[in-house]
Amino acid sequence: MLGFLQKVADYTQDAVGAAKYLVQGLGVTFDHMRRRPVTVQYPYEKLIPSERYRGRIHYEFDKCIACEVCVRVCPINLPVVDWVMNKETKKKELRNYSIDFGACIFCGNCVEYCPTNCLSMTEEYELAAFDRHSLNFDNVALGRLPTSVTSDPSVRPLRELAYLPETIMDPHELPSNQKRAGQLPSQIVNELKKKKSQENKNSTDILTNKLDSINK
Repeated sequence: MLGFLQKVADYTQDAVGAAKYLVQGLGVTFDHMRRRPVTVQYPYEKLIPSERYRGRIHYEFDKCIACEVCVRVCPINLPVVDWVMNKETKKKELRNYSIDFGACIFCGNCVEYCPTNCLSMTEEYELAAFDRHSLNFDNVALGRLPTSVTSDPSVRPLRELAYLPETIMDPHELPSNQKRAGQLPSQIVNELKKKKSQENKNSTDILTNKLDSINK
């Protein structure tokens, strides 16, 4: 009889332990169910890149002076500048310009140091290809206008997904009167400007008070 009761007690203890672990697992599951999704339904939905996103490089052939500054500042000497010297004008004549995006690290040095601003970073990030040689863009491919997520009618642009509250699952469903989980970069810049102006005002008031006390 005692052995039977001991088996019943052990079985009950195991059942309670299993139910406890099951409730803990369901708690984790329900906690994740009420969170907003991290991924988007690509390619039908696309996140809008930030203003300073370093995507595909756009190149303007007419502005290039073949100075090769982009080649010197590139960490891997990637841009290929093909030019010839015009003996009559004694100036360089650009023939071809190419960048291999299969090796590019998108550091943006070429864009930053270009003296004529013929290079610029775009928001285009779809550079997948079956052949790596097709990623070597010449001046014609580099001069192609960049694609914009917001102007593409076939996709749904998702803006500011990372700044939504936890209970909001869709960025387009956020009420205008509800506070976001985080601040946008523009809001942070405005707050820093206000804080700096307030500090300058306070320092000016302190200096004015000191001058008034000296004059008295």
